[in-house]
Amino acid sequence: MQATKVGALMVDDVVTAEYGTPFKEVVRTLDEHRVSGLPVVDRDDNVLGVISETDLMLHQARRPEPDSALGTWTLRLRRLSRRVRRTAAKSLALTAGGVMSAPAVTVHADAPASTAARLMAEHRIERLPVVDEEDRLVGIVTRRDLLQVFLRTDEEIRRNVEREVFVNTLWLAPQIIGATVRDGVVTLTGQMERRSDVPVALDMTRRMDGVVDVVDHLSYRIDDTRLQPTAQALHGPDYDWLRGL
Repeated sequence: MQATKVGALMVDDVVTAEYGTPFKEVVRTLDEHRVSGLPVVDRDDNVLGVISETDLMLHQARRPEPDSALGTWTLRLRRLSRRVRRTAAKSLALTAGGVMSAPAVTVHADAPASTAARLMAEHRIERLPVVDEEDRLVGIVTRRDLLQVFLRTDEEIRRNVEREVFVNTLWLAPQIIGATVRDGVVTLTGQMERRSDVPVALDMTRRMDGVVDVVDHLSYRIDDTRLQPTAQALHGPDYDWLRGL
């Protein structure tokens, strides 16, 4: 079973800025390409940071008055916490390097889409620069791009769960375990042979493209979690490695 990779969802024609790109040129670039953010890269396409509309608004909202007010503003910065100083300093920046948020949160092209979604949720960001194995920029993925995996129909999800999870991985006949899907929520019913197979079935189903949630109505015939390691090995392979996929 192969989950959709970030590389299959990303846009590879990325609008970028360099560290020294003037502030106004960044704004013009966003307007011309109708994007709400862009990565800042060096000459080797390494991602230095990311500029969002929020970063640009901070520049305008916190920009100090000219002349004497500049000295007062600089003095205030010294009294603020490091985080607040960094945010306030963006209001004084004249280039992309000063306005950008750094270090950039990135994702590799061969990572599953779920990894990108988790990073976006954890860092509360709208887009992720996508990098290759040498950490060079190869694309960008947005929340809207990731939502494509949820456009699969319930019937497609059901068929894939039965085929990939139960038949190909756990070697079970489709009629033994039932999978019903409604609005992306998968309900699993039936009796598994071993208790240790239940979390494997749930974890793998949850990782399938398009699955919103999984409802567990599974039972089991043998509680192999209480067996000694030598006895447990007699009942078949250990599926713990699957949880790391």
